[in-house]
Amino acid sequence: MSRYKIQAFLFVFVAFMLGCNEYMIVGVLPDISREINASLSSLGYLVTVFALVYAVATPLVTSLTKYFKRHQLLFFLMGIFFIGNTWTALSHSYVSLLLSRILSATTAGAIISLILVIANFVAPLEKRASLLSWIFAGFSIASIIGLPIGTLISTTFSWHASFWMISLLTLVTFILLLAFVPRDTPQSQSSKGNKQFAILGNWHIQLTLLAIILVCAAQYTYYTYIRTLITDYMHFPKSWLNVLLLLLGLAFIAGNKTGGFLANHGGIKRLPLVFGIQTVLLVLLAPLLPLSWLAFLCIVGICCVNSMYGSSTQVYFMDLAAAEYPESIDFASSFNSIFANVGISLGSFTAAQAAGLTGIASTPYFGGVYSLLSCLLMLLVCRQLAAKK
Repeated sequence: MSRYKIQAFLFVFVAFMLGCNEYMIVGVLPDISREINASLSSLGYLVTVFALVYAVATPLVTSLTKYFKRHQLLFFLMGIFFIGNTWTALSHSYVSLLLSRILSATTAGAIISLILVIANFVAPLEKRASLLSWIFAGFSIASIIGLPIGTLISTTFSWHASFWMISLLTLVTFILLLAFVPRDTPQSQSSKGNKQFAILGNWHIQLTLLAIILVCAAQYTYYTYIRTLITDYMHFPKSWLNVLLLLLGLAFIAGNKTGGFLANHGGIKRLPLVFGIQTVLLVLLAPLLPLSWLAFLCIVGICCVNSMYGSSTQVYFMDLAAAEYPESIDFASSFNSIFANVGISLGSFTAAQAAGLTGIASTPYFGGVYSLLSCLLMLLVCRQLAAKK
């Protein structure tokens, strides 16, 4: 196996490890609720706070590349991440759990941003979109393997054991990074100046970032309570839960790989249609909930189309930064992870509010509103870019 193939596999594995840490909390919320006597609606804020801290901390921590080599910063952040996740595994109170999740969130976004930049330099041009799609698919693989296994471990032993599994994965990942991460990636001009945020002045970038926030908010308005929806509202037996979560993870991977194809065949011009399909499916989901299999197929479709945007937007951000804002290339690499987590924070907050006011079954309608807005924004971006050309 060539060194590039090993590195590509490792980059995907890093995304998988981070995805396990971020998404597993969704599958174990009911078990945490029983142990610490907290309501599901209040525990939903663990998802909100994690995503918000992730979004705020990522550009700040990533900016440290002006002082350190990328691989040095990556190794340091992996150590902090290990401490944060292990703290989560040891937590027995809401406050301890919240603080440990904040520490993990502080480093997670910068880690994946550094991986994406390094991958951008390592991959041959013709393989770049494919590798980026696989890295994003690493989060989906976490949904396929990590989330169901974590849920199974939680229900069989305890939710603490689920996070101990992630700590073990982190150690394995760290050892592999020490062996295979390149030490010679060129530093961006942001290392020598203070213009790394210049790209945010671009109007099309602003609209695209807002669309990412909204499309991710749309997903998490219902996905925050996916376990409850499957068992309590769609009335599937609890013994089916892990298999159904596995199928949703496969839908995410199918969407990621389709997104890689779209990145090479139209790119962001295809996203208005993708977001439009998601809008229709979200509006249909709530009335379909009593019809178990139809509702589940609807969720499969939503998960698939929701994960299609990442490769197209990542290529767009990196190409625009390289051409017009070279000082912003490290910052631009983190856009997807930063603003997706702003969206997750907004979506999980909306879900928590909706769960308390109108009930969990109504959450997909709120997602439909967010999805429609993202569709309209991307339509505007595409029309303006076409007119500019």
